[in-house]
Amino acid sequence: MHVPVIIIGSGPAGLLLSHLLHVQGISSVILERKSRDYVEGRIRAGVLEMGTVGLMERVGVDARMKKEGIIHGGIYISLNGKRTHVNIEELTGGSTVMVYGQTEVTKDLIAARLAHGGEIVFEAEDVSLQDIDGDKPCVRYVKDGNMVEMTCDYVAACDGFHGVGRKTMPGVKELEKVYPFGWLGILAHAKPVADELIYAKHDRGFALCSMRSETVVRHYVQVPSSDKIEDWSDDRFWDELRTRLGEEDAELVNEGEVFEKSIAPLRSFVAEPMQHGRLFLAGDAAHIVPPTGAKGLNLAASDVHYLSEALIAKYKNNRSDLLDTYSDTALARVWKAERFSWWMTSMLHTFDDHNQFEGRIREAELQYILSSKAGLTTLSENYVGLPY
Repeated sequence: MHVPVIIIGSGPAGLLLSHLLHVQGISSVILERKSRDYVEGRIRAGVLEMGTVGLMERVGVDARMKKEGIIHGGIYISLNGKRTHVNIEELTGGSTVMVYGQTEVTKDLIAARLAHGGEIVFEAEDVSLQDIDGDKPCVRYVKDGNMVEMTCDYVAACDGFHGVGRKTMPGVKELEKVYPFGWLGILAHAKPVADELIYAKHDRGFALCSMRSETVVRHYVQVPSSDKIEDWSDDRFWDELRTRLGEEDAELVNEGEVFEKSIAPLRSFVAEPMQHGRLFLAGDAAHIVPPTGAKGLNLAASDVHYLSEALIAKYKNNRSDLLDTYSDTALARVWKAERFSWWMTSMLHTFDDHNQFEGRIREAELQYILSSKAGLTTLSENYVGLPY
């Protein structure tokens, strides 16, 4: 069997790429190692840049997002209990973000692909790639105990940090920074703390009050990398969240049934280049950002924008220049988002040296940003997403 494009991974990146190609009449097959239930149940990010929203609109998968998503024109930043509002919409000339869970984005895109006859092979095991330097790369996988082999023109690896795509690509340079802490996150049935997200820096550590809807909250606290879920009872979490918000905002915290709790390590990671031969990387397969800047899903979407435009140009106009320069184009935006995510993480988190010179410098930088229109504008422009 031969298809134009084989996409590995059915996260938002792979699904969005497949649908963008579909609306231009370009066929693809998605291979996914996990089951559909597993993929649709993964808890991930929840803040969408307008560029990502625009891509969902472009493929006509925006109805539920527009109905249930919440548009935010700003954020709050709290420094040791004193909260400042950042009017992002005003500072950027009208740009906003959309609060809509990645889980819901995935569900919407899977439903759309299947409704339009798209082929998603769930539980495709032992995926391997051959001949990525040739004209017809070969992809093999096992389904229900049977070996399946397919050829294609191009392979898009949207298969995450541990996927086969980057492992297959020769000559990849990996650049990484691992942070000495993680985020303990909960999902709970409760009313949000405020009308917009609160990013809190406190001597005891960072905290974030977010939401998925008007009745479901997503909250985080910074914890040491060595901490385990068992160390954190629900009561301990709520108490710590209140402490880090400060006395005034602590009273706004609404407790509710916690139905998901996890600890995520924080790292910055970039793989260069993002292409070799007929193989292209997109999303977490090529880069990871700490979640402080809300860039993970949005960076995957920007990769897909560039890759889809390049593939469409090739199939529609026989232009290969965009494919040839895909890695350079995508990485230019990736590194800007990496910088922003690193910067936000550095400013807002508490490190072991927070009472020493470097720690005082980070706090002074945050104080400057909060007191400067130019500084707040820089933060806002990056938060809503740089243009493609």
